[in-house]
Order: sequence, then structure tokens, then C-alpha cells
Amino acid sequence: MDTAQLGCVRNSQAVRTDHGVVRYASPCGRRAHSRRGRSDSGVCAVHDEGFGAGWAARPRRWRRWSHRGARVMLRGVAEWVWYDAGAAAAAIRLGLSPLSTVFGAIVRGRNRRLDAQRALAAIPALSVGNLTVGGSGKTPVASWFAQCLRDLGAHPALVLRGYGDDEWRVHRLLTPGLPVVLNADRVAALGEASGRGADCAVLDDAFQHRRAARVANVVLVSADRFPDPVRLLPAGPFREGLGALRRATSVVVTVKAADRRAVERVEACLREAAPDVPMARVHLVPGGVRRAADSGGGPLGVSENAQAHDTGWLAGRPLLLTSAIADAEAFERQVVAQGVRLVRHLRFPDHHDYSDRDVSRLVSESRNTDGVLCTLKDAVKLASRWPREAVPLWYVSQTLVIDRGAEVLQQECLRVLAARAVTIPTAGLSG
Repeated sequence: MDTAQLGCVRNSQAVRTDHGVVRYASPCGRRAHSRRGRSDSGVCAVHDEGFGAGWAARPRRWRRWSHRGARVMLRGVAEWVWYDAGAAAAAIRLGLSPLSTVFGAIVRGRNRRLDAQRALAAIPALSVGNLTVGGSGKTPVASWFAQCLRDLGAHPALVLRGYGDDEWRVHRLLTPGLPVVLNADRVAALGEASGRGADCAVLDDAFQHRRAARVANVVLVSADRFPDPVRLLPAGPFREGLGALRRATSVVVTVKAADRRAVERVEACLREAAPDVPMARVHLVPGGVRRAADSGGGPLGVSENAQAHDTGWLAGRPLLLTSAIADAEAFERQVVAQGVRLVRHLRFPDHHDYSDRDVSRLVSESRNTDGVLCTLKDAVKLASRWPREAVPLWYVSQTLVIDRGAEVLQQECLRVLAARAVTIPTAGLSG
């Protein structure tokens, strides 16, 4: 890997390439930017020290399974507290409210500090982010913007932190040929993108990463996951309040399975919070069904030439669902609406790294079905490990349909095109 590609990088010995994607490795031999702290062979020793010798002496497979089980349980409890309408969940939310107040104060202080440290970007950037924890459709929307910029004659790159091992693979499939840079330091990542020939970039999940200046600040709000009233962490899923929308250049309401009344309620709340910010609405709909485990899948795990069907093929078929995404409920509702006979839905934490044990369980529980159905984010991790003798592994592709506000989305792309000749991006400088 040469200096022209990498530029000036701290700890350059920790930089590696992975199927054409620039990645920055973490200490202890962990996967780049893995939140789980595991190496390919087990649990990082740094984590073992925190549990004492007794924990470290346990089999690594046992410890790994325990970590996964704890994450599943904690995420399930959090979802229940945030979204359940029952009295018990409401009481817990009330008890957590003081902590949410403290969290809000910390966020405001952090924002002021980052605004003072704002760094110039090497190339104009369009940020796609959200206000909540997970599940708003950032990956398909970010890919859509990248494709739009390319169609308009630009040479964009996709920049993301690199949670798990799924997002970069999905971007490579959705936007083939575009540079994908993984780095928690968005400013450095933009420099890397510029060094690889990009003249602009789409930042995936960067609304709270304010140090990198951008010319467009797009905020996604999911109509499927919008609790009312809005509560900050830990009493609710919001990282920032609705007032943060005022620093956006546009707001996009994403819809998967929400009904019209829910969508209109969300849009009314957003207009009240940020009346001067342009708004658009997009639907993320099932676009087809493709076989994931197919010969010739290559390093990304799935093949573009794999067996495919339209969504009508799903009607009446007994299928086992699996997903490791933030909004598993919306995914289930989407496929059930297509007529799937749901055998069971195995849910894993967002960005979950499927283990051999997970695959064995999926194979075992899918016997006597027409296959296992998952999302593209799951398929890129499961396909290369799927046993040939098992039932087929299928994934549902998502299609972005603009319901309204196409001119708003187009204007965001035009901002980036106009800024390619400008040195200093300015959007989002005020908070």
C-alpha cells in the first residue's frame, strides 16, 4: 500500500486493505472498528482482565456466547423500555429521566467543544445521519446519494466508521466501483478519499460527528421507530433532541412498514421542531428476493448473478427469518405483508457477527422450510459460510422510492457539486 493512497496516517502500521476498502485496525489484533472487542480467534485479552482470572480461564467460545447473549438481552430490554406502552416501561422511563437530563447537558457541551474544533475537509462532504440509536435507513440512503452524485458527473467516495463487517460490504455491492473508506476520524477519512481520487464524499452516520465540516447535512427520521414524546438516552432512543434538526440542511422521513397516520404524525412533529428545514419522504420497500449462498459469490459473500425472484415469490412460502439489524420488527412486517408463512424470526444484535454456532442453529431450525430469509446486511456475512447441503439462504433487496421531496434530495446533491470548487465547506457550523 503506497503513501499516495494513505496520505498522512497516525499508526500507519495498523492500516490494511480489505477487498479494496481502506481499513484501520484496532489494538489487540481486533477487527477494524469492531465494537465487540473480539479478534478473529477469540476475545481480546484486554477484556479478559476486566473479568478476573476465573472469567479468563473459561473457554473462549463460552465467553463469546455469553457476551452475545448479554447484548441480545440488553438490547431487548432497551427496546421494551423505549417503545412499550405499558405502565411498567413508563415507570422505568420516568425513573431514567434525570439521567436523560444529564445526558442532554453532556451532549450540548460536547457539541460546543466540537464546533470550536471544526476542521476543514479535504473535499466537499454530504452527511447522512439520524437522531436515534440505529434503524433509520442510513445505508441505502447514503448509497442513493453516492449514486446520484456519480450520475451527475462527480467522483464520490463513501466514508463510514465501519461498525461490524457488514456496512462496507453492502456499500460495495450497492455502489460498485466507488471508494469506501472506514475510519472513525471522518476528517482523516476525507483526506484518504481525496487521495484515492474522490472529489466529494458521502458520510454515512456522521450527524453527531461534527468535527468534519460538510456542505450538506441530511438527517433521517424513521416513521417506524418514533416514540412520542421524544426522550434522550437512556430513557429513550434519541442521541439528540428535535432541536438539533435546525442545523440540518434537509430532513428525510424514512418509511418501511409504518401506516399513513404514523407518518403524518412524525412529519408534523418535525415541522414544528424545524419549520424552516426542507423535508422529503422516502419508502424503503422490498425490491426482490435473491439467493445469497451461491457459487461465485466472491469476497463480498453474494453474487450479482444469483438466482432471483420478484416479491410475489414469497407469498405462501414457509420461511425462517434471521436478522442482525436495528429495526428487525419493520423487516418482519415487510415480509409478512408479502405473504410469507413465518416459521420463526431469530433476531440478533445490530451488526452481529454470525458464529458457526449461529449458522448451525439456523440450518437446524430451517429444516422442512423453503429456506432462510434475511436482509442484505445479513447475507454478506452469512453467504460464504452457508452449508451447501442446507436449505437455500435468501435475502430481500431494498428499493428506495421517493414519495415526495425529490427536489429536496436533488438540491442536496447540487450543493455538493457546487462546492467541489470551493475550499471551505460551511454547512452545519452553527448549532
